[in-house]
Amino acid sequence: MKILNLYACLGGNRYKWNEVKEDIEVTAVEWDEELAKLYQERFPNDTVIVADAHQYLLDHYKEFDFIWSSPPCPTHSRARYWAIGANGKNPTYPNMNLYSEILLLDYHFKGKYVVENVIPYYQPMLNPKKRGRHLYWTNFNLPSNLRDRRFKISQTKNELQELCKFHEIDLSTYKGEQSKVKIGRNLVDYDAGKTIFETALGIIRKQDVKQTELF
Repeated sequence: MKILNLYACLGGNRYKWNEVKEDIEVTAVEWDEELAKLYQERFPNDTVIVADAHQYLLDHYKEFDFIWSSPPCPTHSRARYWAIGANGKNPTYPNMNLYSEILLLDYHFKGKYVVENVIPYYQPMLNPKKRGRHLYWTNFNLPSNLRDRRFKISQTKNELQELCKFHEIDLSTYKGEQSKVKIGRNLVDYDAGKTIFETALGIIRKQDVKQTELF
């Protein structure tokens, strides 16, 4: 089974996938070279590509059975919207790559897909499914309970340590420009990622059985 994991970061969503299915081939795309290195250390059997995930999806989506995409969320977030005025920030256009990818996958991709993002400050488009603090666009039904463990943001000097423990990650060697706390906050809970993958895989297996029965 060939899987594409876009905007991979440290693979919070991907962490438990091998518990569901061992024989998977995962290609992870991440633009931050330092994060890509840490991802490769965490998942040595995955193929890690440092590239623009948005363009990579357009060029390679036909090669995969399952695709997970978590596009950058800051321009959609309620936190940024609330900060406008309060911190003297000017409005910015929401990055519509999010919806471009959903439309591409929904109309052209033959496998199962997930696009994940934050709950935005505006009414979201294209009928996402709300689970916890996240929205998910999928072409399969999600269970109402994703076993999503909720990290309580403490905003203390120990927050980074708490995030690393919660997600079972190590950011001590990260030398990139992104905030380590921001990286930790942006990770999808691995229990939610596992449940979603189990659900998609169950549907794929049913389809395989039908194909066998027909031919």
